[in-house]
Parts: sequence; C-alpha cells; structure tokens
Amino acid sequence: MKLKLVGLALLIFILSCHRQTEEEKLIKDALTIHEEIFTVDSHTDTPLWFVRGDFNLAEKHDARERAVFIGIENGYPIGNDLSMVEYFHYRGARYITLCHSKNNDICDSSTDTTEHNGLSAFGNEVVEEMNRVGMMIDVSHISDSSFYDVIALSQVPVIASHSSARAICNHPRNLTDDMLKMISKNGGVAQVCILSDYVKEMPPNALRDSARNVLRIKFRDFIDLSDDEMKQARKEWREINKKYPSNLATVKDAVDHIDHIVQVAGIDH
Repeated sequence: MKLKLVGLALLIFILSCHRQTEEEKLIKDALTIHEEIFTVDSHTDTPLWFVRGDFNLAEKHDARERAVFIGIENGYPIGNDLSMVEYFHYRGARYITLCHSKNNDICDSSTDTTEHNGLSAFGNEVVEEMNRVGMMIDVSHISDSSFYDVIALSQVPVIASHSSARAICNHPRNLTDDMLKMISKNGGVAQVCILSDYVKEMPPNALRDSARNVLRIKFRDFIDLSDDEMKQARKEWREINKKYPSNLATVKDAVDHIDHIVQVAGIDH
C-alpha cells in the first residue's frame, strides 16, 4: 500500500511538473513574440491607479523604451465649447471616445436611453473639428445610431479603441458584423476589449450584485467622496470581488473575438 501511495504521489508530481513546464514554455514563447512585434494597447485605465499613494508608474516598467499616447475617454469635458477639441489636441490628446456609459451633449451611449438618436447637431461639429485638427475619433461606447452617423460624416478612418464582437458576445458595447464591415470600409481599426463582461455572457451572481448595491448605497453611489472614503470604498469593493469571484473569460474566449473580427473585417482592421 505504501509503495502504491508513493507511486501515486510521484505520478502526480511528474504530471504537475509537466504542466508547469508547458505553462512556462507558453509564457516564454508569448514573451518572445511580444518582444519582436509592435504592440499597441489602445485603451488602458492606468490613470485610475494614480490616485493610489503606493502606485509609482516608473517602478512598474523595465528600462526598455515605452511610448504613451494620451486619449480622452468621454467627450464630456468638451462641454458645448467646440474650441476645446483643439485645446486638448494642443496638449497632447490624440483621440477622444465620444461618450462613455451615459449620453452627453455629443451623442448617445450604447448603454443609456435614446436622447439624440445618434450624434447631436453639436456632435456633428465635434466630428468635423476632430477631422480638421487631426484627432482620432473613437467609436467605442457610442450607440449604434451614433456609430453610423460618425461613419457617414468622418472624412478619415476611425478607431474602436476597446470593442469586441457582438456575434460572439451579445452586448450593446460590442460591434455587430455590419459595423465591423463598415469600419473596414472606412479604413479604421477595431481593438478587442478583454473585460470579461464584453468577452462572454457572464452568469448572474446575485450575492455579489446584492453586496455591490449595498456598497453603492453606503458610499452614496461613489459621488462626492473624500479621499479617505474613496480609498475605503475601493478596499471594500475589492473584498466583495474576492468573496464572490466572477467566472472570468479565458484567453481562448478573447481570441475567439480576434478570430471573428479578422474573418469579418480583415486582418488589417
């Protein structure tokens, strides 16, 4: 019996080492590819980390050169002042996501009610002004009607900085096959978003949702919080995510979106 147990333990150890070796090889291969190709992350929420006292961007990267481009996620800061487009461009902003999760004065959002039925009259002016100054128009987050208005109006290619394929995951934030074809015809590009909610349909998690709602009430929907309150809110939010973990999307799930977009829009887009 002891010999059988030892043999079983040895077999488990060997299989574990084999899996670890395969994992290490995959990581090594991925890093090799990553070093040899030109890589662009067209949307990163890194600035959200700046509010944390223990975060130092300079310490998180090695000595190899990095280029950081400035984008504005949500045209809300433009307000109703068209001159703000050139103002932000002069200060380094190279793309603007026309709206975020809610409508603004420029256009309707994909996750809000219908207000302008696409671009507003002011939104038309914003698109034309962005074309004029040479700032990329980002169609991620905007409604379908807003998307088609932009495609019809813009004289230059657009980007979808972080949008996946709706045919793979049916979410209004994602792009339909027709929209992908329109981006291809426009000469633009779509970059896959790897947030699990947009990569695969997430199963409901009532306990986590309930805990988050309680937290929103406790911290006044995260509006007008002091620095200490915001720090505590983030801490409790992370604790909820740890207690009620999501069934996150896998690398395969994300690659399915990439493959689909390549098939529909073409490799160049």
